[in-house]
Parts: sequence; C-alpha cells; structure tokens
Amino acid sequence: FFSMSSSPKDEPKSPPPTPPPPQQPQVKKAGKGDAWRGFVAGAAAAVCAGACTHPIDTVKVRMQLAGGANVGMLATAKNIIRTEGYFAPFYGISGNVMRQTFLIGSRLGFYNMLKRRFEDDQGRLSFWGKVGCGMAAGALGAAVGNPADLCMVRMQADGRLPVEQRRNYKHAIDALARVAREEGVLNLWQGTQATINRAMIVTAAQMSFYDQAKEVIMKTPLGDTPATHTLASLVAGGAASLASNPFDVAKTRLQNMKTEADGSKPYSGTFDCIGKTVRNEGPRALFKGLTATFTRQAPLNVVRFVALEQLNKMFDRMGHAPVILDNVSFNKPVLCRCGKELRKCGVCLRETKLDLLGLSH
Repeated sequence: FFSMSSSPKDEPKSPPPTPPPPQQPQVKKAGKGDAWRGFVAGAAAAVCAGACTHPIDTVKVRMQLAGGANVGMLATAKNIIRTEGYFAPFYGISGNVMRQTFLIGSRLGFYNMLKRRFEDDQGRLSFWGKVGCGMAAGALGAAVGNPADLCMVRMQADGRLPVEQRRNYKHAIDALARVAREEGVLNLWQGTQATINRAMIVTAAQMSFYDQAKEVIMKTPLGDTPATHTLASLVAGGAASLASNPFDVAKTRLQNMKTEADGSKPYSGTFDCIGKTVRNEGPRALFKGLTATFTRQAPLNVVRFVALEQLNKMFDRMGHAPVILDNVSFNKPVLCRCGKELRKCGVCLRETKLDLLGLSH
C-alpha cells in the first residue's frame, strides 16, 4: 500500500504563478497649481529678449510712422542717432520691460495653460490646435498688456515729433499715470483692437511654428539642444514677421495718433487704418519696417525661446513640473536613466520623459 502511494516528489508540480506585468509609470499633465510657473517663466524670458532687441524695435516703430517716405533701416537708425543722440534707440526701454512682463509674459503663460488643457494623455496637440491656442492666448495677453504696449510705442515715437509737441514721459510708470490723468483711464486701451489682432497673428505663428519645427528637428541627430531651439526660433520669427507686419503698422499708427482739436481721430480702427494706408501710400506701406521686424524677431525669438527652455530645466531641477512646451509630470517617483530619482536629475530628465511617453527616436 505504501509502495503504491505516490511520494511528494512524484506529484505533478503546478506551474509557477505568472508575474504581473511591469507597472508602467502613469503620466499625467501638470496640475493647475503649476500654471503660474508658465507666466513667471514667460515673463522672465520675454524681458531678457526685449531688453536685447529694444534698439531695433525703436527703429521699426520710426519706420512705420514715416508716412509716405520709404526709408531703410540703417538710414533710419543713423538719423535717430544723428538728430537725437547715441542713447535715443534706447528711449522707452522701461516701457518695453513693462510690456514684455505683462503682454508677452501673459501670452506665453496663457498659451502654456491652453495647450495643456487641450493636449491628449501623451502631451500631443495638432498643428491647428496649437494655432488656435496661440490665437486665444494672443488675444488674452493683448487685453492685459495694451496699456504697457501703448506707453512703449509713445515713448519710442516721441523723438520724431517737434519739440513743442513731445510728451516727454520720464519712464513707463509716468507714462501710465499721465495718460490716465490727461486722457482718461480708458485711453490706456487705445488701439486695443489692433493690438489684439496683431497679437493673435503673432502668437499663433510664433508658438505653433516653434513647437512644430522643434518636434521635427528633435527627430534629427541634433535632439533637444540649444541648436534645435535656435533653429526653431528662426522659423517662428520668419512666420511671425510676415503674418503680422500689416497689423503691426496699423497698431503703431493707432497707438501714436493724436485727437484733433474738433475731437476727431485720424483712424477709427484697425481695418480703417489699413485701408487708408493702402489708399494714401500703396500696398507696400503695410510692409514698412519688415526688414526691421525680422531683424528684431530673429534675435528676439532666439533669446526668448532659448531662455524659456533653460528656465524649464531650472524648474525641473527644483523638482517642479516643466512649465512651457513640455508639460509632463509624474504621480510617483520614477528612476531616470542614470539611476537617480527622475525629479532630482537635471541631466536626462527630458529624455527619460520622452522614453516613457514613447516619443523618443
């Protein structure tokens, strides 16, 4: 009986339990609490870029206000320096800093917030989705920043007026206070429609082309490097310059116009200004200052977007979710390629995120 019984070692072994599949890290978009970082990073990057390119912007404004004359960029710059002094191209720089902080910083912040809202779970958004987010962000940023933009344009244009007609604002805050006191608070939003029109076009072109160009270039051996950001910035600058110049001419003229003695104004709005400009000066007048616009947009975009990317990495090192153009965060610790915790690694953080999202080459 005992010999016929099976020994324990003769019993069939049950198959080992199947190990559970490796748990993939769950990826989610950055939370609402991170939205303010988009505005902070955007404003800081915009101020850096605006300060670097302010003299070119002054030349562009003077060219756009030149009436029927077609004067080149270098000739305009020489004339400003000869008649007003070497520091004249920097007139209005306090207004520019204020403009970059409120108008451009708001545009970049709103774009970041809207883009995160409409991305899918893998952080992807179509080109036309980016265009839509850019247009909405441009309109919102322009509504917030028009007073600063108006002050900057007036300060830049003041030197071309006869001495007795100059406004002689001391700085941006003085300009804001005097416009509100002398012309009424609502006049700070003079030309807002033109500012909104231009900002919608510029932001849509800049952000969508930057994002799209960056995605394409990142698939090349360049990867996610400052060289990639620079090339994508130049593409964005060219697109924004061509698309926005007619609206930029109208905006500049609307913001700089003076009310006549009888209370009338030279232009009633953006399209009235564009129509009168074409009738009086020809279609080419809408592209006055285009060379200066691109000469300004190229370095402006390079400095702005490269600074923006570096600020993103700085926030990464601080343990925060990325702020602009890369909006992925993690709900639990994940190890990076080099073995460190993902949030504590500033070297390969972005590459690891791309791997986890399945977007790496």
